[in-house]
Formats: sequence, C-alpha cells, structure tokens
Amino acid sequence: MHSHNSLPGVASSLGASALFATLYYYTTLLEPLDGQQVYGWRILLTAPCLALLLLAIGRWGEVRQIVARLPAEPRLWLALPLSSALVGLQLWLFMWAPINGHGLDVSLGYFLLPLTLVLTGRLLFGEAISRLQRLACLLAAIGVGNELLGAASLSWPVLAVALGYPCYFALRRRMGTANLGGLWLDLVISLPVAALFAVADRDTLQLLTASPRLLVLIAGLGALSALALALMIVASKDLNLALFGLLSYVEPVLLVVVALLLGETIVAGQWLTYGAIWAAIGVLVVEGVAALRRSGGASTRPG
Repeated sequence: MHSHNSLPGVASSLGASALFATLYYYTTLLEPLDGQQVYGWRILLTAPCLALLLLAIGRWGEVRQIVARLPAEPRLWLALPLSSALVGLQLWLFMWAPINGHGLDVSLGYFLLPLTLVLTGRLLFGEAISRLQRLACLLAAIGVGNELLGAASLSWPVLAVALGYPCYFALRRRMGTANLGGLWLDLVISLPVAALFAVADRDTLQLLTASPRLLVLIAGLGALSALALALMIVASKDLNLALFGLLSYVEPVLLVVVALLLGETIVAGQWLTYGAIWAAIGVLVVEGVAALRRSGGASTRPG
C-alpha cells in the first residue's frame, strides 16, 4: 500500500498545473478559432494521444476492465455519459474563458475548487483534515469571502468549476473509474460533440489547410492536453482528496498570471482575496514539506 503523500503524486500535480497554465495561454495563439472550435479540436486530438500514452505505459487494461463491467453494471451506462459531460463542460470552459475575457472568473473557480474538494473528501469519504489544512482552508475562505462581498454574486463560470469538478471526482471514485482508462472513456464518449464543435464552421477546414502553423499548433494542443490530464489523474490517484485539492492551488495562481498577461486586471478590492489564498498555499507548502520529511523523504511506489 502506498502512502497518500507520495512525492510522485506531488510532482505530478505540480507538472499538471504548469502544463494547464501553458494551455490557458496557448488557446490565444489559435486565433481565429473560437472557444468552441478549440475545445472540439482539443478533444479530437487528446483522445488518440491519451490512447497512445495508455499503451506506452501499459495501462490499457484499465479501459478493458471498465468496458468488461458494462454488461453486469447497468448504472455504468448512466454514470459514464454523466462523467463525460461533467469533464467535457470543464474542458470547454477552460478553452472558452481566456478568449472571452472570463480568464479571472475561471481562475477564481479553481481557487475555490480545493476548498470544495476538501469538503467533498470530508463529507463523502470521511477523510481526515489536518490542523494546517484547516488553517489553509480558513485563509482561503477569507479570500473567497472577500471576493463574494466584492462581486455580490459569483459568475456562473466560477460556480461551474468549483462545484462541477468535485462532482466529477466523487462520481468517478464511487464508480471505480477514477483512473486514466476512465478518463479516456470520458473523452471518447464526448467525441461526437467535439467533432461537431471542431467543424461546425465550414471555413475552419479551409483555414487549417491554408495555415500549416495552425495545424502544428492544434497537434501540440492535443499532446499538451493529454500529458496534463494524465499527470492530473496520476496525482488524484496518488494523493488523498485534501492534499490533491490543496495542491491544485498552484494552477490558478499561474492562470491569474496568464490572465494578467492577456490584459485582464486585478482591482484593488481583490488583493485581499489573492493575498489570503496565496497565504493558504504557503501553509500547504509547509505542510507538504513536513509530511515528506516525516516519511524520511522516501518516495513511495505509486499504486
């Protein structure tokens, strides 16, 4: 049995965050494609890239196991499309937001996400929360509270991220599909929708044939996505929900940097939000380092 604070899990989580932030910026290089089209191409290309990755690392059996359960478990016929829809919404939103001036909204959703994940782990799976994690939650709650006071109401992209992902992770954990094979099936189920989005506009194909640069960028989008998602799933399997959730704070910090690079601004009233949340991340880093020290710095074999 592996410990739930393993170094490979932490490294995977940080790697995924860096790649997702890169993708956030990458979307804007794909103009004149809009969010829908970028999402469509992303899924169309991520599915085959992820299939190759599964074969390369010897994890294709995960897909076979889930498919083999279908005849005996009717609930999977409902759960798989639902899980596909939940993750599809997130992937679409992620591509749509930076192009449509909602970059900061979505990054705020990601700031809220670790809190909602910690609560989900506590309420649904009875996971313990350490003292430092409580402190981090409190600090993050102060930041989020400040944002709520300033915003009067949370925009829908914020809520979609903060509430959607915990539902997705919890559903997959309950259904026993919380692995890379399950993620690949989620993507495959959403391929028809992705194809519609990708070529909804007839001009898209002409655009692509006329622009080799765009073709190369789109291929890169698939490879980056597959790697980022794979790292995230490895991390979610290796770490308990609380640590996984709290580590995922790294990503929105990077997303904020990207949103600022793209011209969005943090107004004076929001500095308390970001300050409190960044303090929460600091607390978690301290806890993470302490946990690794306690385990003698030994990296444990991912299970």
